[in-house]
Amino acid sequence: MRKNLAIIFIVWAITTPMSFAQPSEKFIKVAVSADHPDWVYKVGEKVKFTIDVYKNGSLVKNAQVRYEIGPEKQEPTQKETIVLLSGSKTIDGGTMITGGFLRCVAIADIDGKEYRNLCTAGFDPLSIAPTVENPTDFDTFWDDAKTELAKIPMDIKMTLLPERCTELTNVYHVNLQNFKVGTRLYGILCVPKKEGKYPALLQVPGAGVRAYAGDIANADKGIITFQIGIHGIPVTMDAGVYTDLGAGILNGYFNYNMDDKNRFFYKRVYMGCVRANDFLTSLQQYDGTNLGVVGGSQGGALSIITAALDSRVKWLGAFYPALSDVTGYLKGRAGGWPHYFDKNNRLFNEKKEKLETIKYYDVVNFARRLKIPGYYSWGFNDETCPPTLMYSVYNVISAPKSLYLALDTGHWTYPEQNEKMYDWLREKLSGK
Repeated sequence: MRKNLAIIFIVWAITTPMSFAQPSEKFIKVAVSADHPDWVYKVGEKVKFTIDVYKNGSLVKNAQVRYEIGPEKQEPTQKETIVLLSGSKTIDGGTMITGGFLRCVAIADIDGKEYRNLCTAGFDPLSIAPTVENPTDFDTFWDDAKTELAKIPMDIKMTLLPERCTELTNVYHVNLQNFKVGTRLYGILCVPKKEGKYPALLQVPGAGVRAYAGDIANADKGIITFQIGIHGIPVTMDAGVYTDLGAGILNGYFNYNMDDKNRFFYKRVYMGCVRANDFLTSLQQYDGTNLGVVGGSQGGALSIITAALDSRVKWLGAFYPALSDVTGYLKGRAGGWPHYFDKNNRLFNEKKEKLETIKYYDVVNFARRLKIPGYYSWGFNDETCPPTLMYSVYNVISAPKSLYLALDTGHWTYPEQNEKMYDWLREKLSGK
């Protein structure tokens, strides 16, 4: 039993939406910093970047470093190979003439091995506006989709997983009928055993194909949790099955049917999130009022989207949302994951129909419609979901919002970020 619980914990740690792992420690450490402690500058103000190379806590003299500076995800405007005589050097990084982010990437070559780090300076980030078009029939499109979803019976199937249950929580593998007859949505439901009424939290997944273990920890604290997958396959299979699917039929799933807004892969995903809430709110243990949603990356996108589509959601949490302002590349700046219109992406030359589709799915257009409080968190050094696109989302939100920045994080989170997010959600959901 102890062994099974240990395995469950490990799986939970790598699959819960907020558990993107920190980079592993390295023997040689490259540090890149900006001369403003908050890494924020006014447009036209110049930034200075400092590069330090450490070994055993001391600066490495005569370290060879090559660096590049430029707007994130764009060609560098400045690059050079230098020797850090003292192990440290400050460089004039330049400025930006519009709101955005300027990134310095430094790579040290020590004993034939490369060590990399970066620092990203923000220039009036609260002035960044989105590039994606906001279609006039956006609300009609999604209202029609939800109307069709409501006609499909849930056909709930629940299987108790005794080996995962705790003294306080029952754990189930659940599958529901999704957006049309014959399609399924799978997830792990965790319900407090003690008789009573409880708030509920939907956990939406980051990108990839994997198993899920469920959020038992928060269920033990008195919250019904439902952690879902998006691919219409069971979420309790052996890890090798997901590896094979991710390398095979589900490789590049985020591109599927992008030429048709009615058949695009994410339509079933967005409706699946609403369907997951149909299920949660149908449970006899649900308190009837307090429903939240949380996720990171693709899950950060899905949390915002679900909250915008479903008025039953009262609180949302989002880490570094993907699928955001993806058209940025067409305006000479960074765009969001999956970087559809980056010039290095094959879709760049197949834009016309895809541009018509994506405006109905971009997170920006859901964020415009948010009406509930949200808690958001990210870092400036994210290279998967660059901060330009995240501010494109954040800046259009008119609902109550809080942003917790961990500046030096990339596409990962510190434990403190997770703690703050869950403390906020638990407080709101419990009404305390």
